[in-house]
Amino acid sequence: MSNIVVPTLGESVVEARVARWLKKAGDRVEVGEPVVELETEKIDLEVSAEKSGVIASIARQEGEDVKIGELLAVVDENGTAAAPAPAPATAAPATTPTPTPASSGNGSAASTEGRATPTARRMAKDNDVDLGAVQGSGAAGRVTKQDVQKAIAPAPTSPSKVAPDPRTEERVRMSKRRQTIARRLVEAQHTAAMLTTFNEVDMSAVMALRERRKESFKKEFGVSLGISSFFVKSAIAALRAFPALNAEIQGDEIIYKHYFDVGVAVGAEGGLVVPVIRDTDKLSFAQIELAIRDFATRAGDGTLTLEDLRGGTFTITNGGVFGSLMSTPILNPPQVGILGLHKIQDRAVPLNGQVVIRPMMYVALSYDHRIVDGREAVQFLVKIKDFVEDPARLLLEG
Repeated sequence: MSNIVVPTLGESVVEARVARWLKKAGDRVEVGEPVVELETEKIDLEVSAEKSGVIASIARQEGEDVKIGELLAVVDENGTAAAPAPAPATAAPATTPTPTPASSGNGSAASTEGRATPTARRMAKDNDVDLGAVQGSGAAGRVTKQDVQKAIAPAPTSPSKVAPDPRTEERVRMSKRRQTIARRLVEAQHTAAMLTTFNEVDMSAVMALRERRKESFKKEFGVSLGISSFFVKSAIAALRAFPALNAEIQGDEIIYKHYFDVGVAVGAEGGLVVPVIRDTDKLSFAQIELAIRDFATRAGDGTLTLEDLRGGTFTITNGGVFGSLMSTPILNPPQVGILGLHKIQDRAVPLNGQVVIRPMMYVALSYDHRIVDGREAVQFLVKIKDFVEDPARLLLEG
């Protein structure tokens, strides 16, 4: 006999939830074959069999919370898979219509479930949606939460036929990720002396540079030149000048980190995640843009790993992609600084004694006042502003 247990789930992750069993008691499994899906506070992952055999018993059911090392199932290495129950004998009909892929029942649904994210499967089950009829928009046709939401959305009805909406309520259990987001946001505000300082950046120079170089950059590197790489590069230069913002507190000590692992917040099913670009100071603009694009793609189709989310010394979040004009970002403990970007909007600004229209962005820096003084925070944000407004400085000083 061999046991399938909850594996080590990554840095600071100690608990998971059984999302879906891929095998049942009596099924044959091979070494490395996925047996069960677990939902953690950061990502969903599959647990595979370490030995070949037959599932002798299942210890935890779907929806149960489990901790590292707890028993999930027992595999009998010498067992024999249960034979399928014989189908009842029936007279064969004269003709049997051939099912279409969309209506082929279990075969189509099973194959679709295998390429659907756990959140999409739960949503489809709760709303009685046939996954076999849902077109996936994720990588390799993977069905996402958004795909199921589109399938659930009712067809528009003419105003004259609209019935009054029923006053209903729905009670839904929080996902592990949403629970953790809620806990960590409250924890950040209770454990850190968090303050936020604001500034605004004239994006004219960056936008002009992007316009001049967009075609050649895309042709050479296979990725568009966005604004994120400019802020990542500027943040690294500012972190070098103000190292307290790249540090963390451990007890009564300050740990200054002489490397730059920048987390970039991206939207994903179930909430925001922050994959980390390692040693960002050693990367080119193109490498940073490629990393961000890869993270956004994998966040959308649910293929981020725990290693992608581990650590990080500083975070950048861009609410501007959702239309936010200004916000107060919340720290990602144990980090002591987070930079918030926002929507670029034309505004009237004074320049050389005249009022001109410029593409402007509000930027925000939230910081832990226990180790970062207000003067340092303001100067840090001013340095980022200076670099973005004059990108040539990134080559000369960055």
